[in-house]
Amino acid sequence: MAFLRSDYSYKSFGLLLLRIGIGIAFILHGWPKLAGGVAYWEQVGKAMEVVGITFAPAFWGFMAGFAETVGGLSLLLGLLWRPACLLLLLTMLIATAGHLKGGDTFNDYSHALEAAILFFALLFIGPGKYSLDSKLFPSDKYRSRFKRIVV
Repeated sequence: MAFLRSDYSYKSFGLLLLRIGIGIAFILHGWPKLAGGVAYWEQVGKAMEVVGITFAPAFWGFMAGFAETVGGLSLLLGLLWRPACLLLLLTMLIATAGHLKGGDTFNDYSHALEAAILFFALLFIGPGKYSLDSKLFPSDKYRSRFKRIVV
């Protein structure tokens, strides 16, 4: 029954597995958008009309592919965590809104909605100790010590 204990001593490993799986999925989901070229970017970018943005659809389509591909890689590595989660959250919110505006069923927009919820939660959870962010950017404990030295 040790498995049912609530100490969750493997939570960082579990978060690593989540990051790797979701990161790979979004790289694979976003790469075709990046590789699709300008005509495809314009098609994808038209989704921004749902929030009243009608200019530069190719740019917005490229940004959707970029957010999914580079954001997925960033998730996988645990690097620049909050910017990546924020870009992915916004991309998935636009995707969800586009499906809703188009009258799609829950099954059609559930992936985008679920991903938006995931990225919103991950903003607060962080990348975990097995991440590049934890190695490159010191924790608050070290930041406050560094701040006293600098100031």
